[in-house]
Amino acid sequence: MLRYNVRGENIEVTEAIRNYVEKKVGKLERYFDNAPEETAHVNLKVYSDKTAKVEVTIPLPYLVLRAEETSPDLYASVDLVVDKLERQIRKFKTKINRKNREKSVSAAVFANNVNGEDSTESTSEFDIVRTKRLSLKPMDSEEAVLQMNMLGHNFFIFEDAETNGTSIVYRRKDGKYGLIETN
Repeated sequence: MLRYNVRGENIEVTEAIRNYVEKKVGKLERYFDNAPEETAHVNLKVYSDKTAKVEVTIPLPYLVLRAEETSPDLYASVDLVVDKLERQIRKFKTKINRKNREKSVSAAVFANNVNGEDSTESTSEFDIVRTKRLSLKPMDSEEAVLQMNMLGHNFFIFEDAETNGTSIVYRRKDGKYGLIETN
């Protein structure tokens, strides 16, 4: 069963809000054979123009699910973000099933676990305002592109399963993808 860390910015997280979030995000558990033991992080923000933004991050052993949505209603934002996460899960499971049929490879190869740590110290004139630490898992470039798209990022760092080197995939301005390989 998922555990939840529900945090509010400019809003008090009431029991009713917490229960609604847990009920809606909890519906995603049906997509997993074994319930993840990680903690789902839910961040609720209400802006001065009364719009509500909901960000959900669910770190899984071989995948990080993340989505965010903004709408005029907090509950609608929760519904929209859960729908987006459901689409991500279905897309990922379809991709894994197709890959398994083609290569007979286990799903354990297809992921990258990202643990973020913020650092607000400024150590040079270039002002590094955030630092992330990555734990890279082996995968091929196609799987890295899938992970990048699921996270909604423009680039993704991974360990190439064939060469054991660190590589980066990125989205180009023309909508295609690029690959940077290291020696």
